[in-house]
Amino acid sequence: MTDLFTPFDLHGLTLPNRVLMSAMTRTRASEDGVPTDLMLDYYVQRASSGLMVTECVQVSDQAHGIIRCPGIHRDDQIAGWRRITDAVHAAGGRIFCQIWHCGRVAHPDMRGGEMPVGPSAIAATGDFFLPTGRVDFPIPRELDIAEIPAIVETFAQATRNARAAGFDGVELHGANGYLQDQFLQDGSNRRADAYGGSAENRTRLMLETAEAMIAAWSADRVGVRLSPSSSLYGVEDGNKRATFDFVIQALNALGVAYICLLEPNAKDAERAQIKHVVETFRDLVSVPLIVNTGFDKAKGNTAIASGQADLVAFGVPYIANPDLVERFETDAPLNKPNPALFYGTGSAGYTDYPALAA
Repeated sequence: MTDLFTPFDLHGLTLPNRVLMSAMTRTRASEDGVPTDLMLDYYVQRASSGLMVTECVQVSDQAHGIIRCPGIHRDDQIAGWRRITDAVHAAGGRIFCQIWHCGRVAHPDMRGGEMPVGPSAIAATGDFFLPTGRVDFPIPRELDIAEIPAIVETFAQATRNARAAGFDGVELHGANGYLQDQFLQDGSNRRADAYGGSAENRTRLMLETAEAMIAAWSADRVGVRLSPSSSLYGVEDGNKRATFDFVIQALNALGVAYICLLEPNAKDAERAQIKHVVETFRDLVSVPLIVNTGFDKAKGNTAIASGQADLVAFGVPYIANPDLVERFETDAPLNKPNPALFYGTGSAGYTDYPALAA
C-alpha cells in the first residue's frame, strides 16, 4: 500500500518518503537577511524529510516584510544559502527555496521609511510586530501597472539565484495574504486595469510570475503554494471557488512541479467558504499534489492511500521534531513545540529539540 514512507519520483528528483517539511517563518537570519550558521544546523537536522521547503525568502528589498527574514537577491545571501544546500545534500536531503514578496503586509518603520506596496490602496488587517511593539498595518502604495514587470523579473532572478545557490527547486509563495494572493482575490484587488476585475485578470500576476520562474529554470523545478480558505491579513474573495478553480487549472496547465494546497486552519475553518480544500479541487490537479495544514501520521497516510494527495507537508510537528520521519516510522512519541519560541534569534526552540537518538 502506498503511504507516507513510499518513495516518490518528483520529475527525476527521488524523494525517499512523502513526509515533507512545510515552509515556516522562523526569523533566524541576520538583520540584513543573510542566512546564518544556526539556520544551517536547523535544515541539516531535518534532512531526512522527503523534501524541505525553506521559510519565505524575499526576492528584493521591496519584498521585505518580516524582521530577520532571509533574502536571495544579493551575493552574500546566495553564498549563505549555498553553504546550507551543500550541507543538506551532504546529509542526504533535498531542499526547495520558497520565494516571496510581502506586498502590503509590512510596515515602513522596518523598511527605512519605504511604504509597502499592494494591488490597491487597502490596508491589511491585523497588526505588525516591531521591536517597539505591535502597530497597525498602513495603507499600502498602489502599484502602477508599469511597475509590475520589474516585480515579475525579481522572481525570475531569484529563481536563477536559487539555482546558483544549489537548491533542488523553487516554490512560489502564492498563499497566506502576500503579494500574488493579494492580486488574486477581489477583497484586496480593486484595480480597473489588466490586473483587476475578472478572475482571469486577477490571476495574471500569479501566472506571469510562475511563467517567468519556469523560463528561468524549468517547469519541473517550480512549485506553487496556494491557500484557498485562508483569510490571513484580510485577504478575501466574493467567490473563492470560482477564483481558485481558475488559478489552479491555469497553473496545472503550465505543468508546474507541484501544487501545494493548504487546508483551513482552526481559525479559518469557522468562516471558510471552502471547508475541504483538497476534496474540492483534487480533480483539477494532474501535477503532483501536496496537502498541508492539520495533518498527523494517520491523516497523512489516509490522504495518500485514498489518492487525495501525492505528498503531505507538515509544519508545526517539524518545529519540535527534526527526525519526524523516524518518529512516524517507529510510532515514537513526538516532542511538544513551544509556540513562544517559534520566532526569535537564538537556538532555543529552534535547534535544541532532541532527536530520538539523544
